Amino acid sequence: MEIPQDLYIPPDALEVFLDTFQGPLDLLLYLIRKHNIDILDIPMAQLTQQYMAYVEAMRVEQFELAAEYLLMTALLIEIKSRMLLPAPVSETDEEKDPRAELVQRLLKYEQIKLAAVRLNELPQIDRDFMVARVWMDAQLPEYLPDVTVDDLRQIWLVLLARARINRKHQISREALSVRAYMSLVLRALQRRGQTAFYDLFNPAATTAEVIVTFLAILELAKETLIEILQPESLGTIYVRSVDDTA
Repeated sequence: MEIPQDLYIPPDALEVFLDTFQGPLDLLLYLIRKHNIDILDIPMAQLTQQYMAYVEAMRVEQFELAAEYLLMTALLIEIKSRMLLPAPVSETDEEKDPRAELVQRLLKYEQIKLAAVRLNELPQIDRDFMVARVWMDAQLPEYLPDVTVDDLRQIWLVLLARARINRKHQISREALSVRAYMSLVLRALQRRGQTAFYDLFNPAATTAEVIVTFLAILELAKETLIEILQPESLGTIYVRSVDDTA
């Protein structure tokens, strides 16, 4: 529970890495966002002072790591100096601003950093979930099913019964013509003369034939080819052809 007094720890055994800053551009972008500085209008004096203060603290601890940041410090001082000097008359507005190149680098770096964050948020194997693995013994013994002839016969009977249940049949509709039955009714009236309404229907006729015969009688009455009579209330209904009315 306690560190031994004679334990020797080399100077470089423990090394601390700051995940906040991954390079000079990262530190520069951090300072801009921390102080709500407009990245398109950077105040070089304020930013350079803050940047140099951080690099000075880093140089005391890790001089080799601070060398990379010193190069960015020199670039900031150069941009600040160029802003203090009068610009030539021939330069355009874009060429007059010495911060333009640095701003483009910062914007591109910020886009790449945001993309890296989104990629890191995606699920990763062995970090967010584990892959299930199954090991099977390839030397498994083979167990054949114990099936007899009676078992096969029972299965075959079940299959036949299932096939009979699922058997399909198609019902064809009989095509009946009202005009054809109108001709049949007229011929029947010509042979019989005045006939009872019920006698015009065949007792062995199907439901469809009865319906078509009834429609044929109605069509004949509509075209005034037959007359439908009922001598008394609730009495027998008679049908006769118009040609036989005389």
